[in-house]
Amino acid sequence: MTHEQHVIFGTGPVGCWIARSLQAMNLPTRAINRTGYRPALMPADVEIVAANAANQAEAIAAAQGATVIYQALNPPYHRWQQEFPALQAAALAAAKSTGARYVSIDNLYMYDSAQPITETSPIAPLSQKGKLRAHMAEAVMAAHSWGEIQATVLRSSDYYGPGVTGSALGDMVFGNLVEGKKAQVGGSATMPHSFAYIEDVGRAAAVLGTRPEALGQIWIAPHAPAVTQADMVKTTCQILGVEPQLTVISPLMMRLAGLFIPEARASVEMMYEFTQPFEVRSHAIGEAFSLQPTSIQTGLERTVNWYREQLKGKPDN
Repeated sequence: MTHEQHVIFGTGPVGCWIARSLQAMNLPTRAINRTGYRPALMPADVEIVAANAANQAEAIAAAQGATVIYQALNPPYHRWQQEFPALQAAALAAAKSTGARYVSIDNLYMYDSAQPITETSPIAPLSQKGKLRAHMAEAVMAAHSWGEIQATVLRSSDYYGPGVTGSALGDMVFGNLVEGKKAQVGGSATMPHSFAYIEDVGRAAAVLGTRPEALGQIWIAPHAPAVTQADMVKTTCQILGVEPQLTVISPLMMRLAGLFIPEARASVEMMYEFTQPFEVRSHAIGEAFSLQPTSIQTGLERTVNWYREQLKGKPDN
């Protein structure tokens, strides 16, 4: 549909994988970030526009002509309270101005995780970040209910996969392992945890953006069955052909690191997700749109391949 224009706010890993999925559908795509820089994962024929996404006038101007807007912004973890509300407000303003459908990329921090999480799980955040995300999601769905925009929300657990470096399963796990170092995992290595493979999240967002029947609802991206972090490391080490090796960063160790590192300090309140079972059920999106999760084996193989390629590009290699 050549008259469509898909506009992505944010060019982090999820923004890049949304763009890649849209390009596979032959849909015109524009991505917006602050500098105009094109990440390596971003397809070459995606238009890149530089704009301050927290400035409503700049966001509206950058999104002109949009028929679908994807809010895939993610400020520094320790700056969420200060920066996220303005970023979402500007993206919503762009959707209102253009009349574009709106796909909000969200997480699961607002749910009660005492039982496996689904779209109907109770909203009961245990952290300040969870309260913020709940409040932001309420604003999106309220704007939809009031007829100001047409919106849908896609939620996911912690990402892993090609391009994902800052997640719980990022550089400290895969980057370390491909360099022959011990993986570092947070909280506990033995609790089941559902992870979201980044390509699945990008594909799900693109599907929601092209399917009007998705509007007005909250969806959870495809997730493979929960496994422990130790299982993820073990499978990764099997792919690499090395013995499993990992170190667990306890909540106490994270608090101590937080005395010096803002990102570590911001992570402490979320450690409960890794010291207790954190399981996700994503059947609804599979039944509605035939979206199934990539197997953990396949996801880890692709992740290892990507990290190996990054290692080749380092100056010492």
